[in-house]
Formats: sequence, C-alpha cells, structure tokens
Amino acid sequence: MQTYTAVGSASVQARETVRQRVVIIGGGTAGITIAAQLARKGVRDVAIIEPSPKHYYQPLWTLVGAGVVPVEQSVRDEARYIPKGARWIQDYAVEIDPEQNLVCTRGGTRVQYDYLVVAPGVVSDWDKIQGASETLGRNGVSTNYSYDLAPKTWEFIQQTREGVALFTMPNTAEPGYTIKCGGAPQKIAYMAADYFRMMGRPVKVIYATAGGMLFAVPEFLRVLETVCDRYGIEVLTKHELVAVDPVRKAATFALKDKPGETRTIEFDMLHISPPQHAPEFVRKSPLAHQDGQMVGFVEVDIHTLQHARYPNVFSLGDAAGLPTSRTGAAVRKQAPVVVNNLLKVMQGKEPDKRYNGYTSCPLVTAYGRMVLAEFDYNNNPTPSIPFIDAQKERFDMWLLKKYGLPWLYWNLMLRGLA
Repeated sequence: MQTYTAVGSASVQARETVRQRVVIIGGGTAGITIAAQLARKGVRDVAIIEPSPKHYYQPLWTLVGAGVVPVEQSVRDEARYIPKGARWIQDYAVEIDPEQNLVCTRGGTRVQYDYLVVAPGVVSDWDKIQGASETLGRNGVSTNYSYDLAPKTWEFIQQTREGVALFTMPNTAEPGYTIKCGGAPQKIAYMAADYFRMMGRPVKVIYATAGGMLFAVPEFLRVLETVCDRYGIEVLTKHELVAVDPVRKAATFALKDKPGETRTIEFDMLHISPPQHAPEFVRKSPLAHQDGQMVGFVEVDIHTLQHARYPNVFSLGDAAGLPTSRTGAAVRKQAPVVVNNLLKVMQGKEPDKRYNGYTSCPLVTAYGRMVLAEFDYNNNPTPSIPFIDAQKERFDMWLLKKYGLPWLYWNLMLRGLA
C-alpha cells in the first residue's frame, strides 16, 4: 500500500524517511558555507537539500552581461562543494513542519531534523511584469539574473547602436519582495553607458527605479550621482515596471508617487531586474513572517539569526527576514554567526554572537573601475579594507571584483575558510 504526505494542497508519494542531526535547506552560497564551516567544527550527521547539480557564482553575471568574462566561469559542479561526510539530498524542499521537525521533498523523502538551517535563496516573480517572461532573450529584452540570459544582455548591448537602453529596478518596498544585490540593476547600466561612450554610439541610457532614490547610503549616493552625470544617464525614481510590449518595444511603468497613473517608454534594449520573493514553501510555512515588510521571509532575530519561535531553527541569506541588502558578502558575515549560535544551542546555551547587518555592494561603474560599498543595518559605511578610500572609483577594486572575489568564493568561502 502506498502512503502519501500532504504538501500544502497537493500530495507527494512518501518514498522514505531519513533522520539527520542538522538539515540545511539550500546548497547555494549560504547553505554550502554553513555546511563547510560546520564540517570544520567537527559537526557530523549533516544533510543538504539542494536539487541543482550545478553551483553558480551569481555576482559574476554582471561582468558576463558586460562582455568581460564568459558565463562558463560562473558555474561549477555542486558535488565539488558538498563537504566530505555530508549527505546530499538532491531534491526540492516543498514543505517545512517545524512542530514535527520535518522537511518534505518533492520526490517524497521525509527528512527529520534536530536542527534546521533555512537558506534556499529567493525566486524571481516574472508574472508581476506583464509580457516579460514571453519576450526574455528576444526583442532586445534580457536580464543578468539568469545564467542563460546574462550572455543575451551583452549581445543586446552590442547590437544597440542608437536609441534608448533602459534598465529597471523593481519595487522592493512592497511587502514580501526584494532583489538580490540591490546595486546590480544599476551596475549593468553603468557598464552599458561606458561601452556606448567608448564606441561613440548616441544611445540614451535610462535607469528607472521603483524606489525614491538611486542608493540608500548617502556617502555612496553622492558617488553614483556623479557617475550618472558623467554618462548622462537619466535616473527616473518611483517608476515600477509593470508591463512590456515586445512588438512596440515599449515598457510601461506604474508611477508610485501618482497612484493610478502610468508612463510608457519606448526602448531599443531593455534590461529587467525582476521582483523576487522567498520560495513558496517558505512563504507558506509557519517559519515565515505573517505580515509586515518581511512577510513571507523566515522570521529570525536580525542579530542572532535564530528563529523567533523555533529555537532549533536558523536562517541566513536571501530568504531570511533581514532588513539588509542580499549579497554574498552579507552571507560571509552571517554564516559564522549562525554556526556559532547553532553550536551554542546544541550545547543547551543561549546564542551569543551577533550580526550587525553588514553587507557589501561591489558597484562597478566603468570598465576598469569599481566602488566597494560596505554598510550595516543603519546604512553606516563599514569599510573592511584599511588604507583605501572606498568612496572613490578604483581600478584595484575592479581587479578585486573580476579576480579576487571569485577566487575567495570558490577557494575559501565555500570551503569554510572565509
């Protein structure tokens, strides 16, 4: 007789039940970093639930979209980074039951845990932009938020010889929505503008953001405004992309400061940064915030990263309900906090390590120049490299972005060494 496990409104066949002391949902940046650091602390009996056979270094996709590096440099086999001794459950998590300490997978595996780390990342909601998904990769419309489409961005930049190049930033003020690396949508605009300048092409670059300003940290805002002035980039605030007409090559924006009003802009190329939210199984789980700005994201203490109601659960990375920019640099600072505090809880003690909201946005402003924006929960600059003025465009920071950070990621961070 076959048995079935309820999963929301659906059902999946119960294939097997396994038990692990620590279960990590997600084998991306956050999940692998946690697994590696736990392994170095001697923690055994760890399982990672991750469906993808590939691991992607997504920050490189900005440079892919700008034609600097081939997309193949951003991907490696996931198996290379599963720590020795950890169990890889290559499947999708579809339900979390924190009362029963249970995670169910799409394939029907019931994974029981003593401790849970939730780090599945976020997903793009293309359905919020009418017509977008049907035209991505065609008609001059692309995005760097995809391994397959980032090369298309470079293709369309090269093909644009005049007219309008339009770049968008979604509405992250809407409860339950976010964007990975809030600086990424404008970085590709700067790179495109620099390319058009170098090639002598009369292309008008427009950056349209649903937010009220270009960047939230005043010290870096001033730098980026100078960059926009240099290229003649038109910055439109309170413009939320809601529809794309691929035939007319026109983008329609809802004007956030004028409810009910819209504006349509014709383009020759369009780069879309999609609105993103936590995966559905997180949003529907008891672990998620039920209301407020962080609705749908995992409800954790923003300093200890421990769940507000389930002390054996921790979360970090993009799906965690943290009021900070979602970047790999943030994960690098969050991971030691989670590992330390998880070990404390395992020992029957209280979490004692705190995360201050540190994140970093490596803001590429030209071919060969970058601003390293580092800041905390209060938007205070928190520079980590001594004797360097991080509030200036620098060639050495460009080298860090192109060579240093990828090396750090693959060789240190995912090995639990950084």
